[in-house]
Amino acid sequence: MSLYSLDKLINETRRLAAEFKRSTGTMLPVSGEIAKYDVSTHLKLTLNQENNCGFDAMGRDKREGQRVLIKSRVIGDNVKSGHRIGQFNTNGNWDIIILSLMNNEFEPMEMYQLNREEVIEALSCSNDKRCKRGAISVAKFKIIGELVWCKENGAIELYDYNNSCDAIY
Repeated sequence: MSLYSLDKLINETRRLAAEFKRSTGTMLPVSGEIAKYDVSTHLKLTLNQENNCGFDAMGRDKREGQRVLIKSRVIGDNVKSGHRIGQFNTNGNWDIIILSLMNNEFEPMEMYQLNREEVIEALSCSNDKRCKRGAISVAKFKIIGELVWCKENGAIELYDYNNSCDAIY
């Protein structure tokens, strides 16, 4: 058993990563692990303990049985056209992708969800070389994805437009 709770470790990691970025101008490669913790906590997912199985978490409740791939991006105060999400393996063992957008303090601000079919369609309908490599911009993900969580209101029911969040970016 660990001396520290996972919650405290993640919060300290956030603090150190933000301070490191302010001091050096470069990012520590921890946003993915922070996002996995945040997404699984806020959206009630069970993190996958196996590495290299093609997905990060299993859905519970409304996402029961769905294999979830979790992506993250620290975007600060606004989405720039150059912000991209890493490659998606369209042949991977996942059903939905959840993107966690974080501020400069590595705190989650918004989470968006896309299903496999939407990702494949987004990657196939463009002649852009980046799309052919399996990359989508943050802006495009936000346009075609569903907002499923935001800092102001917490989890949002899919298709519940009355409980939407004010866009921060």
